[in-house]
Amino acid sequence: MRITAYDLAERFVGLKEVPGSADNPQVLAMLKLDDAWPEHDEVPWCSAFANYIAWLLRLPRSKSLAARSWLGIGAPVELGEAVRGFDVVILMRGLTDAGPEVLDAPGHVGFFSSLIGSTVWILAGNQGNRVSVQGFAADRVLGVRRLFEDIG
Repeated sequence: MRITAYDLAERFVGLKEVPGSADNPQVLAMLKLDDAWPEHDEVPWCSAFANYIAWLLRLPRSKSLAARSWLGIGAPVELGEAVRGFDVVILMRGLTDAGPEVLDAPGHVGFFSSLIGSTVWILAGNQGNRVSVQGFAADRVLGVRRLFEDIG
């Protein structure tokens, strides 16, 4: 039995930032895996979480704290063909309407869970300051990327 990225990420559901001046050392370790500047856990860390899971499984990863950096990792997949366990979803964040060609705009990244109607569900870090599964409007999806091909 092979563990998927989604399987491993699920083990972290509930992991959260520590409010105030204290920090969660596990979130800080995820952040510091790819960049030295974060001093606290109260910064965007969705990409750090995705990178950490990919690093643990020796999968391709963006090595960046920018969510949109995942648009260049793995192979592109149509949202309707996304597979739980194997794909990451990159979303627009905030009031921006910048498309996927703009890599330095705000974004959000997580592991594909399901597509129900016009809602895509992802398992990600920094959703409500914790690792959780949340739904987003499918029209916010910038891209879906498959981290590896052998899904059999």
